[in-house]
Amino acid sequence: MTNFPRGTALITGASSGIGALYADRLARRGYDLILVARSQDSLTRVGKDIAQATGRNVKTVRADLGQRDDLMKIEGILRSDPSITMLVNNAGVGAVEPLLMSDVEAMERMIRLNVTALTRLVYAVAPSFVSRERGTIVNMASALGIAPEILNGVYGATKAFVIALTFSLQKELAEKNIRIQAVLPGAVETPFWEASGGSLAHLPDQIVMKAEDAVDAALAGLDMGELITLPSVPDIADWNAYEAARQKLMPNLSRNIPAPRYRTPALES
Repeated sequence: MTNFPRGTALITGASSGIGALYADRLARRGYDLILVARSQDSLTRVGKDIAQATGRNVKTVRADLGQRDDLMKIEGILRSDPSITMLVNNAGVGAVEPLLMSDVEAMERMIRLNVTALTRLVYAVAPSFVSRERGTIVNMASALGIAPEILNGVYGATKAFVIALTFSLQKELAEKNIRIQAVLPGAVETPFWEASGGSLAHLPDQIVMKAEDAVDAALAGLDMGELITLPSVPDIADWNAYEAARQKLMPNLSRNIPAPRYRTPALES
């Protein structure tokens, strides 16, 4: 535990699971906290436990980020509180059923939380961080963002959006002394899985990570300066090769002529 003041971390989805663990770990690193979630009772319990254990200042704000008024309330806090030095965009919902078995209204609600709310919170906090030349944005993505075929494709697509946004933020904000990170966990032992309509009981033990390990790995990746942190991937060279292949594509993604394989052969006279 450290008593060195680091400012305030605002964490969404902080009433349980990964969000609550981030709150605990960051408080022990010296951050004061603003915890955001839908359940005030759970938030109060988590906040009280962390404040007693660490001595840090912990505020709780009940908000459903899928509701516009609540989202705007959190945006206002991010814009107006100069003590905030970190945003952890952890709130989100998931789904496991394939497209043809999923309710499109539920998918729209998922997009509203996983994509729209996250984006608006980034827009709310980034100008303040830039003006102070200090700040950290952590976006909770998922390994399914690069492997959307495995489960529900809309969920995977929302996390692919988070990864793409993170790359863009890094390019735009890194030189302004803003740290950016996306975390891509696989299956993690939290209530999130059951809330998504799945069951951890159906998964092999060897692919399910404990939430404590996932958060500790994510924070280690942040300390190392990683833009993309994959807690489960043993060899970072695998990700580096993936990223190198993506970079290799870039110079040829927009050209003035089609690739030769798409050219129609000239008709013989």
